[in-house]
Amino acid sequence: MATFLYKIGRLAFRRRWYVALIWVLLLGLAGAGAATASKSTNDDFSIPGTEAQHAFDVLAERYPGQKADAASARMVFRAPDGQKITDPKNKAAVEKTVRELAGPQVAMAPSPFAAKTVSKDGTTAYTTVTYKVKSNELTDASRDGLDEAQKHGQDTGLSVEMGGSALQKMPEAGNTEIIGIVISALVLVITFGSLVAAGLPLLTAIIGVGVGISSITALASTLGLSGNTSTLAMMIGLAVGIDYALFIVSRYRAELAEGREREEAAGRAVGTAGSAVVFAGLTVVIALAGLAVVNIPMLTKMGMAAAGTVVIAVLIALTLIPALLGFAGSKVLARKDRKGVEREDKPNMGTRWARFVLRRPVVVLLAGVIGLGALAAPAASLQLGLPDDSSQPVKTTQRKAYDLIAEGFGPGFNGPLMVVVDGKDAKDPKKAAQTVAKAVGGMGDVAVVTPPMPNKTGDTALFNVVPKSKPSSGQTEDLVHAIRDKGSSLKAETGATVLVTGTTAMNIDVSQKLNDALLPYLALVVGLAFLLLIVVFRSVLVPLKAALGFLLSVVAALGAVVAVFQWGWLGSLFGVEETGPIMSMMPIFMVGVVFGLAMDYEVFLVTRMREAFVHGERPGEAVVTGFRHGARVVTAAAVIMISVFAGFIGSSEPMIKMIGFGLAVAVFFDAFIVRMAIVPAVLALLGKAAWWLPRRLDKALPNVDVEGEGLRKRLAPQPAEKDRDPEPAGV
Repeated sequence: MATFLYKIGRLAFRRRWYVALIWVLLLGLAGAGAATASKSTNDDFSIPGTEAQHAFDVLAERYPGQKADAASARMVFRAPDGQKITDPKNKAAVEKTVRELAGPQVAMAPSPFAAKTVSKDGTTAYTTVTYKVKSNELTDASRDGLDEAQKHGQDTGLSVEMGGSALQKMPEAGNTEIIGIVISALVLVITFGSLVAAGLPLLTAIIGVGVGISSITALASTLGLSGNTSTLAMMIGLAVGIDYALFIVSRYRAELAEGREREEAAGRAVGTAGSAVVFAGLTVVIALAGLAVVNIPMLTKMGMAAAGTVVIAVLIALTLIPALLGFAGSKVLARKDRKGVEREDKPNMGTRWARFVLRRPVVVLLAGVIGLGALAAPAASLQLGLPDDSSQPVKTTQRKAYDLIAEGFGPGFNGPLMVVVDGKDAKDPKKAAQTVAKAVGGMGDVAVVTPPMPNKTGDTALFNVVPKSKPSSGQTEDLVHAIRDKGSSLKAETGATVLVTGTTAMNIDVSQKLNDALLPYLALVVGLAFLLLIVVFRSVLVPLKAALGFLLSVVAALGAVVAVFQWGWLGSLFGVEETGPIMSMMPIFMVGVVFGLAMDYEVFLVTRMREAFVHGERPGEAVVTGFRHGARVVTAAAVIMISVFAGFIGSSEPMIKMIGFGLAVAVFFDAFIVRMAIVPAVLALLGKAAWWLPRRLDKALPNVDVEGEGLRKRLAPQPAEKDRDPEPAGV
């Protein structure tokens, strides 16, 4: 591996014009594809294998004129204090506003008075606007029509608020994303002491993200990618792109410091640090691609798209970085190094910290484990769910509409359940539907059951069930399970199949599916990465320690997420206006991403220790050597990654905000507590045993030579014939 990458590094350095031109062309082609592609994205949230999804499929088949995934908006009207919405003046204002909702994409917008959606006290009414297309296919004219109708309704003196999928828009990242990039630039300048060296990782990371995001945009309509896919790919691609380039540039400067020529230094940097980049990238790709085991198409596509961006970051680090180093010349060095000023060979901060840990490994280990354990405690109270309008900030129209509905009609009206009665196998489908509706209406926590609505053929019926509790409550979840359990006995009685669906039921099924998939996903990803790290480190205990350290840091990060987003601790500091359940996909997505990134630091830091150990240093000396050469760079990489992720906390999308915070905190815990404290403490306690590998396994495993031992031997000068000792006479 090291020898192959060494050749690639030298070739890219020599043919730098061609390499640079190829990447510019790729960026141009991807950009052209993005500019000419359809802007439509697919935000469908299908979950194959669940009852809610099966019910949606039945509805699509039996009610062909209706789209279960069509966009909708709910407009809520509240009369001024002391008045009724049914007063002639207010009634006329409501009906005029509803008529304004008509448009080419609107399927129906019934009057609240005709649809009987007026509260018992007469103060509140609502209409549900149903569209012919999905939310992402709504035109600006349709969205503007909603806003104008709302404004005209408010001008009459009514309180008019809106909610629903038709109001969904692309998330905005906010200014903090730019601040994250600025912080990254400052860290690079401080680390390298050279504007050119600091600019290279930023430039290549931006090129890599540009190629990746443009490709995602170009293929979004064809592959059915969601609007959040490019945001998450950008978040991960930018972070790993800067980090991978940082390690190559840092090793190149170290090779120059040892007196090597520039082309040779580029080859050796790619051969050694590049090997670590390849395997670090592989762990990230495994973690992201492994999200496919959850079998949620949107999550799978997000993981694959982000993995593709990571692959691009690795390829750029191996090819474009050595090419640009060829253009940079001596400017990649700090000013003192360019002037030939000798630096004092004194212990740096990494060396001093490593020696401190080696002197007190037990204390450092216990402090790290106990500290992370305490931070992980809130994770025991983790509550999962998918966001609805109740999680929106209180000032938004969506939240106001949600509160008006809850006050005027009851909390369950914000999330009605849809019950599908499939009577194909029933003797009397109509009677079966009535029997099911009557049975469900008599169950606890049911507020309202609408009359069954049969399809044209009469073999299927649909009715709505309004719970007494709010959509995200445990009582509503229990009601969904109770209806499904009741469906078994009703099928025996009527011959009809009872299916529960709707947004609320879909959210419950998603949470359950993600919970069920978490352990298999962990086993797959950690197992594959464990095998990969055995090959990299030629050790059993080092990969085991890496996996256990990751689990500790990710649970601590989940604890921090619960404390901030569920409990509200320091919520105002991070822009959390409303607390609630943690996003259902947050734990499994964070596990996937953080595991890959955690292994980055493990590979970069421990590979240097392994390299020193292979070259003859004692275990303790190898730890110090690893920190002397790698601690500063790993610290800079972690700060950069934290700042990039933290930049997304300013997003208007709750999921992006939560993921940005969770990843930033997880990287902090893993880089500075696990990798910088627990790892050296464990290695100090294990000694030579840390690098133990059974002989049979050692022979069976391929030798990928990440530490560059084979490359060093290949490049070592061979003694000339004339320099060899002559053989004794007479022999």
